[in-house]
Amino acid sequence: MARHLITSAIPYINGIKHLGNLVGSQLPADLFARYQRARGHEVMFICATDEHGTPAELAAAKAGKPVAEYCTEMHEVQAEIARGFKLSFDHFGRSSSVQNRKLTQHFAVQLAKAGLLREVTEKQMYSKTDGRFLPDRYIEGTCPNCGYESARGDQCDNCTKQLDPVDLINPHSVISGSTDLELRETKHLFLRQSALKDQLDAWIDSKTDWPLLTTSIAKKWLHDGDGLQDRGITRDLSWGVPAQFEGAPWSGMEGKVFYVWFDAPIEYLAATQEWADKTGGDWERWWRTDKGADDVTYTEFMGKDNVPFHTLSFPATILGSNEPWKLVDYIKSFNYLNYDGGQFSTSRGRGVFMDQALEILPADYWRWWLLSHAPESADSEFTWENFQASVNKDLADVLGNFVSRITKFTRSKFGEALPEGGEWGDQEAALIDELTTRSRAYETYMEAMEIRKSAAELRAIWVAGNEYLQASAPWSVFKTDPDRAAAIARLALNLIPLYAVLSTPFIPDAADSMLGAMQTEDRSWPLDVKAALTALPAGHAFTTPEVLFRKIADEEREEWQNRFAGMRD
Repeated sequence: MARHLITSAIPYINGIKHLGNLVGSQLPADLFARYQRARGHEVMFICATDEHGTPAELAAAKAGKPVAEYCTEMHEVQAEIARGFKLSFDHFGRSSSVQNRKLTQHFAVQLAKAGLLREVTEKQMYSKTDGRFLPDRYIEGTCPNCGYESARGDQCDNCTKQLDPVDLINPHSVISGSTDLELRETKHLFLRQSALKDQLDAWIDSKTDWPLLTTSIAKKWLHDGDGLQDRGITRDLSWGVPAQFEGAPWSGMEGKVFYVWFDAPIEYLAATQEWADKTGGDWERWWRTDKGADDVTYTEFMGKDNVPFHTLSFPATILGSNEPWKLVDYIKSFNYLNYDGGQFSTSRGRGVFMDQALEILPADYWRWWLLSHAPESADSEFTWENFQASVNKDLADVLGNFVSRITKFTRSKFGEALPEGGEWGDQEAALIDELTTRSRAYETYMEAMEIRKSAAELRAIWVAGNEYLQASAPWSVFKTDPDRAAAIARLALNLIPLYAVLSTPFIPDAADSMLGAMQTEDRSWPLDVKAALTALPAGHAFTTPEVLFRKIADEEREEWQNRFAGMRD
């Protein structure tokens, strides 16, 4: 039994995420976690809400709530939606936890001891009206590049140009609207990433099996221009992990917190500690190589925008601590999922958001489409036409139709129990050979986290059952050789639990329905396909399930297309 530590990039707290966020981290991580559990391995699947930083404060202010209260409410909202999508986290934590505060401060002390933190005095925009320094996102103005009037201090959302607050024309405070701003000196802690450049470079070079998307982004940050830069890890904010605390080997950091991108990845460790504190488990055996984590395989899932922090900044924290923490073994990164000719946009409310998706259709419909179209090698695009076609053809016509046809046929001719009589022949032998070959290919793709190929192979396994049923035609054979029809039906009914087990990582609710219909709780992985197809004997009772997947009508598709074309309320 292997041990798998799996983390997905932690979603930001400021609102409900869209389907592009879901397929970029949490959903493929869940697929991999479910698969490894199904194979009998020990899994620790961790996620959390990312609750610090400027956007949390802004979202709370917009909602008219204290930031701590807002984060508590939104954490539960996101946790409930995650449950709705059947994301099988062992723990869904919070980066505002006591555990994360202590671990973040611990790592900062260790980095300081190693000589990897330095104090930097720099000039930053100060609002006299608000009586505070303004982080980049607290400042808006007109973009000097394109003239967009709501550009932020770090970037223009219209033309995507990277900015500094001093670049903006007519800058103003997002908090008060005041234009009474001036540059003042402020002191911050910087992580000396540049001192670890060669070590990080060698580490990235050693990961020869990583996706090109992951390593190319890391290499770009390491070598482009002046190479890897030192990075500020504190901010002038009130909400976050305090940068001045008892035991800190520095002074003068009162009123500052650690930068959200410093403490957020540490929450992976802290969330596991939260799990341990809740369950009595041992979190260090997952994270400390001197306490059992040396046999753990650690896999991270994330969108490409998160890659620099997980390949460089977070590893710099781990390596720089000089403590025996577990480093990631594999980073599965994803490109972007676009929406119907444009982009999903949280800020503009464009596209389908996770809560809305679950209002329209059950989780499995979305899980199947998103995973089978995962943006692995390039950006992919959600269109309503493609979604409708995939649901109707793959789920309804192939899998759902197979389950419906064979259960209804058997019930009508033999009753609601697997029929006796008949022997297997050449058709059955050929089917077993094909399913064995395809099952091994499916396993290979799942182990390699090749998600689209895994989905295609699973669909081919479903298709094989339909083709067998069509070719063997038990409804015709029954008229002349009922024993032969019974043998066909018995094998085909045994295909249902086999399909359920193989399909669980993708469509867990439908898998439960299939196992329920066949009145079995056996979820053992079908290593021997022939044995699996005799697991339920003649006389074993079954029921005819409700429709597994309904088809999406053209009228529905058009309605949804119109509904989600504009701004979210």
